[in-house]
Amino acid sequence: MSSPHIRRLRIDDAADVLAGFRADSPEMALQGEVTDLKSARTYIEFLTDAEEGNHGFALEIEHGCMGVVGINAATQHRLGWFFYWAHPQVRNRGLCSAAAATVANWALTSHERAGGGFERLELGHRANNPASGAVARAAGFVREGTERRKLLINGERIDVHTYGRLPSDPPPQSPLLPMES
Repeated sequence: MSSPHIRRLRIDDAADVLAGFRADSPEMALQGEVTDLKSARTYIEFLTDAEEGNHGFALEIEHGCMGVVGINAATQHRLGWFFYWAHPQVRNRGLCSAAAATVANWALTSHERAGGGFERLELGHRANNPASGAVARAAGFVREGTERRKLLINGERIDVHTYGRLPSDPPPQSPLLPMES
């Protein structure tokens, strides 16, 4: 499969994950602390920890991980905190929206034993990052509100826009990508 597709994140994606963090280090610092291959592996191990209910997916393009979509689960409530990022060189092509829509659809429609079975997905983005909001909306998330002055970034309090997606929400605007099982 050489066209863009979604697959499970793997430890051997560490170099690509590190490259993504290094390519946009000020922005990516908000996604986690990845500064070398060891911390990239730790990041991937956390995102793929099935015992914790976490799910990490790679946006694969031309045999490389060019983005990540993840869900950190609160399994007792069947809800997941949803997030995404893409390497700067593949942004503005609709690929992050398509990846997010694909993983959200899987999470909300797959049977619980397959890893899905979520009843609600939630995400938030900084109010001063409208591109992330565009991805969320294209992936079928509905804006639910604003958490005022939630984050402290570089000494400034930043509002966060919150979104949710339920299985009963309308389908996403974004096309879906093939997904490896």
